Amino acid sequence: MPLEKGLVIVHNRLSHDMYQLEFISPEMAARSKPGQFLQVKVNALNTPLLRRPISIYDVDKSLGSITLLYKVVGQGTEAMSRIRTKEYLDVMGPLGQGFNTSPPGRKILLIGGGVGIAPLVYLARVLKAKNYQVKVLHGADSRRNLVAFEKLREIGVDFLPATDDGSAGFKGLVTDLLATKLKASQIDYIYTCGPDAMMKTVAAYANANQIPGQVSLEEHMACGVGACLGCARQLKSSDREMVKICKDGPVFDIQAVEFSVQGEVSR
Repeated sequence: MPLEKGLVIVHNRLSHDMYQLEFISPEMAARSKPGQFLQVKVNALNTPLLRRPISIYDVDKSLGSITLLYKVVGQGTEAMSRIRTKEYLDVMGPLGQGFNTSPPGRKILLIGGGVGIAPLVYLARVLKAKNYQVKVLHGADSRRNLVAFEKLREIGVDFLPATDDGSAGFKGLVTDLLATKLKASQIDYIYTCGPDAMMKTVAAYANANQIPGQVSLEEHMACGVGACLGCARQLKSSDREMVKICKDGPVFDIQAVEFSVQGEVSR
């Protein structure tokens, strides 16, 4: 699996715990597809030992750069937040199966919850370049965490935010925004990534209205290439076999996944 060291050219703190990091790696950028991820070595000390899986947020193939969006949630991402510009990032990838970038129909809906917006931004760019009609819904706790707004405005898609506190856009859950403000006849294909509770609601909406689509799943990963089985799971309780999220996914057909969640916010 390709290992590269990319020169960090941008590393910004976007909110209290969200960061955007851009690095130069022309060959990796050329190979990267929407929905894939990278395994990032967060520092040179091997503490923590394991790399961290980070979704590809955006790609500039003319510059040869890849941008990552991540949230500080533990020791690894906290260490990653201390990487400085002009340092080199040790990365492996691109990994995993990405999104279908030639979906049927023309009216495309992307729904992201929290940091789940990350893999949808590069997808929005690619679909827009193919002249699809792209609408993006993003749910966050407040305006400060609608961190993809500037990129989505640059891409030129129709952006509808939802915030828990009502500080921007629709007040409430992004799934409520979907249910109350959009008509199924306006959607030919759905992509979604975020908390399982959110994706469960989106999948139910898609199934009820016979709308095809894809989901991007998150799981704890160690190797990132399907060797360690750390991310293996059943997509449905009736499945006899397990899939490896890192290798067989992280993108799967929306009808193929069964979500079982309790007490999780459907942002």
